[in-house]
Amino acid sequence: MTRINGFLGRRQLLRIAGGTILMSVCGASVYQPAIAEPKLEIISPDEALERLLDGNKRFTQQKSQHPHQSKTRLEEVAQAQHPFATILSCADSRVSGEILFDQGMGDLFDIRIAGNIVTPEALGSIEYAAVELSCTLIMVLGHERCGAVTAAVKGEPLPGVMGTFVKGIKPAIADIKGFSKETVEKAVVENVKYQVQKMKDSSQLLSQLVDASKLKIVGGRYDLDTGKVTIV
Repeated sequence: MTRINGFLGRRQLLRIAGGTILMSVCGASVYQPAIAEPKLEIISPDEALERLLDGNKRFTQQKSQHPHQSKTRLEEVAQAQHPFATILSCADSRVSGEILFDQGMGDLFDIRIAGNIVTPEALGSIEYAAVELSCTLIMVLGHERCGAVTAAVKGEPLPGVMGTFVKGIKPAIADIKGFSKETVEKAVVENVKYQVQKMKDSSQLLSQLVDASKLKIVGGRYDLDTGKVTIV
């Protein structure tokens, strides 16, 4: 930066003034970057679902656009967040919402837990996203060959506290008998449906938003082999 006798040159001063906001703090003048917050864009639940599925289509066709991953976006969402959808998905490392739905920073409110189960803590986080952040879509996303669902179908004891997520899945698969590839895949879908219904039954806040057509809660299944998300 050009300085004249220890002072900023006129041209440099004008450049700084054009990109900063003058603020007064404790009687002293300081400069702060003029970074705009992301605009609050509230879209309908159907539009939110369409945006997710369009992104997944790009992903499966290897045409991902990788949106909202620039430094500008990083600076925007540092000020505020306005995600358009909430994803309750399994903690499986292969099921990353931003990747498989081709979204970026600040687009999705992610909650990940083995077996994509609705715990009190997960439900509280989902309510926060819907009420405070104005998310209009919630998706419970299960996936093919889920290890947590497989363990629940097997019914064998697990070490440590891993049995807690099996306990959360068991009610969903009460009518499924035997252990096979087919029963596991059926259990994956039944667990998604159960968790969707449990969410609706357990939260008055979410139910009120659904009744007012301000929120949609759906279930999805992610295919590990193809990358495709199917609504269930």
